[in-house]
Amino acid sequence: MTYKTSKIFTSSDKKNRSASVLMIYTGGTLGMVYDTKSKSLVPFDFDQILINVPELKRLEFELTILTLPKPIDSSNIKPETWIELAAIVRDNFEQFDAFVILHGTDTMAYTASALSFLLENLSKPVILTGAQLPIGIARTDARENLITALEIASAEINGRPVVPEVAVYFNSYLLRGNRAKKKESSQFNAFRSENYPALAEVGVTIDFNFPFIMPFRPDLPLVVHEKLEEQVMILKLFPGINQAMVHNLLSTEGLRGVVLETYGAGNAPSDEWFLEELHQATKRGIVIVNVSQCDGGRVLQGHYQTSSKLKSIGIISGSDITTEAAITKLMFLLGQETEPERVKYRMEQSICGEMS
Repeated sequence: MTYKTSKIFTSSDKKNRSASVLMIYTGGTLGMVYDTKSKSLVPFDFDQILINVPELKRLEFELTILTLPKPIDSSNIKPETWIELAAIVRDNFEQFDAFVILHGTDTMAYTASALSFLLENLSKPVILTGAQLPIGIARTDARENLITALEIASAEINGRPVVPEVAVYFNSYLLRGNRAKKKESSQFNAFRSENYPALAEVGVTIDFNFPFIMPFRPDLPLVVHEKLEEQVMILKLFPGINQAMVHNLLSTEGLRGVVLETYGAGNAPSDEWFLEELHQATKRGIVIVNVSQCDGGRVLQGHYQTSSKLKSIGIISGSDITTEAAITKLMFLLGQETEPERVKYRMEQSICGEMS
């Protein structure tokens, strides 16, 4: 596929340029400006980014911007988009020191989680960011998010990247990509990471939380995976859910995996019909992962009687994984493995810091 690229020199002094960053624009609120003719928000031309964000001229790195052929509203993001983004990183991996992906906020946590699995042995920063308000609005958060994400991506110590992993930067916090969740639609602090500390907190300075950042492993070659299984779904429990609903969902033709959102520490109804429906599904080879509906805490499967029965029929614990990471991890593993038991085993192991 052919992409439009634009090289932007953010510093007039070539000697001061310490890194090269590829910024990938997928779409989303950040890249919008107000068009006075149509009186609506439209994507702006990233060739003119220094006009919209003149502060970039003070940053000491070389910036190249790649835009997808057609901006994508993040509600329309699909697994094929994740594979495309991973391929862009792969194809440009040797040419650039870091990558920043501009993305709509609604599904950013899903994309960050998926990329963390697709980009195996990642040794360079891949930072996702976006905005709650368009860059063309006076009170926008887009400029700060964009500039800081670029600064973090280009940050090095002794020639090594500070954050060699997939992360989300938003409103003063850098979060591990597969630990982030969108929590706000009307406030600037849109993302949280309840079960894992922030990788950095940004104020007057950028304070990196080094013990919690992935180690730099340049000895391992980057492996970019190209397959995700889309025959998966999320089943969220609620009081009053009935057998017909559960049966119809679990009987979906071709279904291979389910993220089961349970209560509290992984608890679920103890009705015989419910357990039997799940048991029959696991016997058909469907992999079912128990994830808590709570944002904080973790699944302690077997701690209470209502969850011990899930364990006995082959439901696996998702520990403290987010729903976004669980569904994308399930897509990833089902795309790599053919045996359900192998998928179950790997679902309970941390691949890239997505669970404790």
